[in-house]
Amino acid sequence: MASLSRALRVAATCPQGRSVRNLGLQPLARDARPTTEKNVPYQRTLKEEAQGSSVVTQGPSQPLPSSADVVVIGGGSLGCQTLYHLAKLGVGRAVLLERERLTSGTTWHTAGLLWQLRPSDVEVELLAHTRQVVSHDLEEETGMHTGWIQNGGLFIASNRQRLDEYKRLMSLGKAYGVESHVLSPAETKDLYPLMNVDDLYGTLYVPKDGTMDPAGTCTTLTRAAVARGAQVIENCPVTGIRTRVDDFGVRRVAAVETEHGSIQTPCVVNCAGVWASTVGQMAGVKVPLVAMHHAYVVTERIEGIQNMPNVRDHDASVYLRLQGDALSVGGYEANPIFWEEVSDKFAFGLFDLDWDVFTQHIEGAINRVPVLEKTGIKSTVCGPESFTPDHKPLMGEAPELRGFFLGCGFNSAGMMLGGGCGHELANWIVHGRPEKDMYSYDIRRFHHSLTDHSRWIRERSHESYAKNYSVVFPHDEPLAGRNMRKDPLHEELLGKGCVFQERHGWERPGWFNTQETAPVLDYDYYGAYGKQAHGNYAYSRLLGDEYTFDFPPHHHVIREECLACRRAAAVFNMSYFGKFYLLGVDARKAADWLFSADVNRPPGSTVYTCMLNHRGGTESDLTVSRLAPGTQASALAPAFEGDGYYLAVGGAVAQQNWSHITTVLQDQKFRCQLMDSSEDLGLLSIQGPASRAVLQDVVDADLSNEAFPFSTHQLVKAAGHLVRAIRLSFVGELGWELHVPRESCIPVYRALMAAGAKHGLVNAGYRAIDSLSIEKGYRHWHADLRPDDSPLEAGLAFTCKLKSSVPFLGREALEKQRATGLYRRLVCLTVEEEVPMFGLEAIWRNGQVVGHVRRADFGFAVNKTIAYGYIRDPSGGPVSLDFVKSGEYALERMGVTYPAQVHLKSPFDPDNKRVKGIY
Repeated sequence: MASLSRALRVAATCPQGRSVRNLGLQPLARDARPTTEKNVPYQRTLKEEAQGSSVVTQGPSQPLPSSADVVVIGGGSLGCQTLYHLAKLGVGRAVLLERERLTSGTTWHTAGLLWQLRPSDVEVELLAHTRQVVSHDLEEETGMHTGWIQNGGLFIASNRQRLDEYKRLMSLGKAYGVESHVLSPAETKDLYPLMNVDDLYGTLYVPKDGTMDPAGTCTTLTRAAVARGAQVIENCPVTGIRTRVDDFGVRRVAAVETEHGSIQTPCVVNCAGVWASTVGQMAGVKVPLVAMHHAYVVTERIEGIQNMPNVRDHDASVYLRLQGDALSVGGYEANPIFWEEVSDKFAFGLFDLDWDVFTQHIEGAINRVPVLEKTGIKSTVCGPESFTPDHKPLMGEAPELRGFFLGCGFNSAGMMLGGGCGHELANWIVHGRPEKDMYSYDIRRFHHSLTDHSRWIRERSHESYAKNYSVVFPHDEPLAGRNMRKDPLHEELLGKGCVFQERHGWERPGWFNTQETAPVLDYDYYGAYGKQAHGNYAYSRLLGDEYTFDFPPHHHVIREECLACRRAAAVFNMSYFGKFYLLGVDARKAADWLFSADVNRPPGSTVYTCMLNHRGGTESDLTVSRLAPGTQASALAPAFEGDGYYLAVGGAVAQQNWSHITTVLQDQKFRCQLMDSSEDLGLLSIQGPASRAVLQDVVDADLSNEAFPFSTHQLVKAAGHLVRAIRLSFVGELGWELHVPRESCIPVYRALMAAGAKHGLVNAGYRAIDSLSIEKGYRHWHADLRPDDSPLEAGLAFTCKLKSSVPFLGREALEKQRATGLYRRLVCLTVEEEVPMFGLEAIWRNGQVVGHVRRADFGFAVNKTIAYGYIRDPSGGPVSLDFVKSGEYALERMGVTYPAQVHLKSPFDPDNKRVKGIY
């Protein structure tokens, strides 16, 4: 037996790689060689049942059916949860295939922690569902105890920013009924007497957090699923995915092949954990994840630790899980070990623990609970886990293959997210869409050029792992995997001080710093693995200024960009936008069905519209421009017969839009073509009172209201280059977008800047767009407009052709919603005090919490904080306009409430005069 302090001393004094086996510790291991035996901290485990199964080949635990409605691959947390929820939705012919025994991959050794509060409203909802399933539903259905223990959770704050983050979580929790308390160091000591609180600012205590037993949970899940008609087949490795091509050329799942036969099925769910990439390769599907070692140690008995809450000390990057009368100690380090060669024979296996890597967690644990210094180590647990480029799971239907769903890449959180995600995945499969907004987990959030880019996946997955316990700041950006997609103006704007953001692989302008240039450098892995960390890294330094819940030091710079747009003019490089053409004989039918607004206006018209799902939720908001047919093909005007439309969509969601449109076209069998010209065209948007004067000096067209009305487009010459000019605004000003062929972007941009010099034209970035757009009341998709929000709830009824008889996707759901009333409604709130808000703040009405803020920013023209959020009536009735107007409102930020004013119209230019050129 070795104590934690002894392990710490040995790791610090032994040369790199020197064996310390004689000292009673595990050897220092750099390879991924699994050990055959290790103790695990669960009194109940499936390991003993499976002894010998990984050595002696066995046949399947029961005969394979010839066909199934759904085949789930992988018997870990996600596979079992998905099977259970499919069965609850009435899918009686659902089959789970496990190559070994249930939980034998990564689930069996997981810590099983469940924390109810995270800095995401959707994740709070998912966690709540998991907790409901494991703490109540399963036991009620089966009479079996899952192993759930409600011992509470304690988050440790060693600095003010961390405590501020916890206060944000507390405020969000109030909107969801999650009990939590911010405790002082003294109160924390009373709760957890063994804890050192001398260096604490405070803690967040969540009494109903707890711990799950992986074996007990998965056993109970499958028992309940089988009772509803599902099948669980163990010892049945999958060897292939058979596909077919339908009459329209679409690849679809046809069957699952195994060592013991095949199962005909139209639907496969890849829940194979670290082996998910291998299963994806069988089907020609890219699965962007990596496998890493993740470790914890289990201590000997600790007197006085019984019934203590689980602890997360984020600043020390360590967690302490109650294990009866002992603790499990683990964390996330900056130098995790990659599992380079993932073995398909690995089952109920573990790796040797590398004490060099693990030492930092020992230091943090001993500092937090000093008794650990003299406590023995009972066992070490170092197993594989899968991690993804953004530390979010991979879910949804793969864009490469219809009927192939992902439920993998859970970043060691598969137990606590499993219930919520299994529920949503089952709904995705059965009903075509999840119930909640799952875009952050949807595989379509990644551009197709990135999902098989090994360097990008590795770098981003490493950074996500290393920053797992970092404070989640609203304006953080990755340092890994950058400069993957750059538009033609990148170097030009970099020289002008552009500080870039990363979206969808694109580098897009965030804001402009005139004091210095700040290029994004190659990833340095934060100095890990012997790499030299960048010194005097300007971009990293400026990003560090964003690590605050106050206004950043460059708040005044963003202010000047915004006010220049309001008073004169600003040019925004929006080249990262997705730019698609929808063309062909059925294009009009497709447009009628896809778009909620009537886009079938004369050629030259541009319409702002939504795309909906069958639930009436908003899959996208975009602009659609009607084209005239032609025979001369170019990037600006492709040749086509029939009808044609030019679609401009937000660049951060371009892949999701493309996939949604493609899926609808396939399902409806429309004969039309979808073309992607995103890389071929740039986009410059010039906005502000002086925009017409600036542009008139550059283009050869009449820009008057009569000749070029709002919501129209024309092909014009700009500085001698043919461009498509669209009169639109995303900031609430007179303005135009110029859609420019790639090779013409630099000369057109330079001509604009030269012409605008006398008018006060400035460069501006997306930080300004965020502020300007919320000030005008324009929606941002995936902020205040998501797939579980309808246009009626979001105040966008004007985008829906409900007064016509034209059917469109989601119409029936909207008509039903309109008939029954809106049970939640998006409202605008302003705060007089100049206080930063970013979203997740609780919304109070007449002393009751009625919702939370989805999106917030500071409006510089109105000089107020502006917030948007959906509210409900606590009585359960519809939310009428009278209900909205009659209440007294406040917004809670980090536990402090601020009086707020509600608005039914935008607080800036409510009569919409400025976009019409009326100043």
